[in-house]
Amino acid sequence: MSGAHRSEASSRGAGGEGGEGGEGSSLRQPVRLGLNRVKGLAEDAGERIVAARGEARFADTEDLARRARLDAHALALLAEAGALQSLTGHRHQAAWAVAGIDTRPTEMLRASRTREAKVALAAPSEGEETLADYRALGLTLNRHPLALLRERLAAFRIEPAARLRTYPNGRLARASGLVTHRQRPETAKGTVFVTLEDETGAVNVIVWPRIAEAQRTALLGATLLTVYGQWQCQGEGEQAVMHLVAARMIDHTPLLKGLVSRSRDFR
Repeated sequence: MSGAHRSEASSRGAGGEGGEGGEGSSLRQPVRLGLNRVKGLAEDAGERIVAARGEARFADTEDLARRARLDAHALALLAEAGALQSLTGHRHQAAWAVAGIDTRPTEMLRASRTREAKVALAAPSEGEETLADYRALGLTLNRHPLALLRERLAAFRIEPAARLRTYPNGRLARASGLVTHRQRPETAKGTVFVTLEDETGAVNVIVWPRIAEAQRTALLGATLLTVYGQWQCQGEGEQAVMHLVAARMIDHTPLLKGLVSRSRDFR
């Protein structure tokens, strides 16, 4: 993607400031995500949005569609990604707004604007917002998915990563997190190294070859992986090396209800 596409257009607010705190605001500093994060959005569509936005702010979604010459597919992607919040509000309102725009590429339509009464739709839940973020962007700026599942995971006596870091060497432990890395170095003779991420940090997991082969389906297929094993801690303070040696693995992906994370496997 071009530099303009990455840095000047925000997937949290393609139409304006999108709720960002200005000078003197008590809000946290805004985080901008480039439109290249929106899965499926063509580069030229992103560049047209940036160019049109540079001329003037968008009045509404129809103004965006006309001036940036966006088709129905591009508008739907932006709505799903939460990029139209500054123009419409939440995702449900955005989906409704873009569904009614005639995107046929004619000069007559490009100069026209439709005036419709706004429909008040129920806002998505926090869980729905998080799932939509991962589907459309591969990440979320809201609470981590594991924070939303913490109560359910507690029923399995699973501790967060921050708690595990206080465990002594040799203690039995249980961890659960999104799989962010799987690595199987040629020099490791079949040992697999997995990184799990939750709302408090990361847990490094060592899976010996025998366990990896016996529990291959969970190891390789899980997006949300729960690991039972023995905690190992060597050293003290910031220099301590900590990891969980797996004895049993469970694929808890169904708890995420379809969320897909981007695991970097076997690099």
